[in-house]
Amino acid sequence: MPIPSGDGEYVTVEPSTSTPAAATDESLLPELVAYLRENRTDLRERWVERIAAAGLLTAMTPEEIFSEVTAVYDNYVAALETGSVETLQAYARDLSERIIPRGVDTDEVLGIVLLLRDILARSLFVHYQENPELLHRILDAYEPAANRIAVTVGVSFVEERERVIREQQEAIRELSTPVLQVRDRLVVLPIIGMLDSQRARQLTEQLLGAIQANRARVVVLDITGVATIDLTVANHLVQAVEAARLMGASAIITGLSAKIAQTLVDLGVDLGQMRTVGDLQGGLEEAERLLGYRGEAAAADQRT
Repeated sequence: MPIPSGDGEYVTVEPSTSTPAAATDESLLPELVAYLRENRTDLRERWVERIAAAGLLTAMTPEEIFSEVTAVYDNYVAALETGSVETLQAYARDLSERIIPRGVDTDEVLGIVLLLRDILARSLFVHYQENPELLHRILDAYEPAANRIAVTVGVSFVEERERVIREQQEAIRELSTPVLQVRDRLVVLPIIGMLDSQRARQLTEQLLGAIQANRARVVVLDITGVATIDLTVANHLVQAVEAARLMGASAIITGLSAKIAQTLVDLGVDLGQMRTVGDLQGGLEEAERLLGYRGEAAAADQRT
């Protein structure tokens, strides 16, 4: 705003956009930590009561809950004391690994951590309420650290849960798409169920790995168990056949239903590089012919 200068003229001074230094007094953290450790038993029991009242961690026994909250409380206070969350992160991941299979959800874990944060804040308020100035300084030191801890535990749990889900999905995919070696240099990949783009890519990876591991010269992809197919997935199959060819293996697709065959024609999929046979038995016979087994068997019959 304009203010008079020393020579009678006015100059404009813009208001300051800087913010005052943070008022957090970290020197109070040792006192805060000492208070929380001194009142550990009482505060922990209040926390367990609140967890039960909120209906959290119902998949765990009361003894398990008490054991875990004791460990969480001690790690929580240690993180406040040191400002380091690495130990707490490691514990949160370990806890998540143990309780996720029990059916404990993310919102339950976040719920108990936020309950602890609020219980400790209320206790601090009661303890320091006779000294409002000190209370504000204590809370200014506590709240940022407590929020950081809550975020750390939540993120660690979510990351562990996502890792478990990824592993489960991968296990399901592997179980649903086994690569079978039926004889020397011949492998079969039976495909059952829904076939989407992600699974089609994974099938290609499995197929190429099996070709390399078994030194396969012929692969049979049986899609009898696939109900529908779209353009993207069809193109993935074409690419899988081409990739197999580049690795020195001929690919045979069996089990094309009339519906899927019509779909492939309607979609204009390039079938020039795809060798197709009606059923799996026919595909295996064609594969044996390509490998020379059928010719050997016929020659043996003639000799006898």
